[in-house]
Amino acid sequence: MSSIIPADVQAYIDRIPPGHRPLFDRLHRLILAACPGAEVTLSYKMPTYKAGGRRLHVAAWEHGLSVYGTRDRDGGFTGRHPGLATSKGTIQLRPDDAASIPDEEFLALARAVLEPGEVGGPAAAKDKLGE
Repeated sequence: MSSIIPADVQAYIDRIPPGHRPLFDRLHRLILAACPGAEVTLSYKMPTYKAGGRRLHVAAWEHGLSVYGTRDRDGGFTGRHPGLATSKGTIQLRPDDAASIPDEEFLALARAVLEPGEVGGPAAAKDKLGE
């Protein structure tokens, strides 16, 4: 896991409201644990995790955080958490809602989005191949 965060990304992180910062820090840690080779950069003015041609964006908003880039490859995350607000590849996470979601779920989400494989991540590819 790379501990180097570019200055522009760190400036964004430093501006996250205190009530949302623990959730951001948790997601950041879990995304990098799920995909240690992911590069952290700023894209669309928000922290972005890049692995190969895949991207996962995380932004802080008034409600909490939004995770972008999950369209058609969230590994079933939104299906397992139907109470979360979602739209076209976006998952809204309020701190209270995210607190009840185990780390393993966020790890699986990050893997599904960032790891190479077919739509749905590596698990979907294995299912299609009958492995």
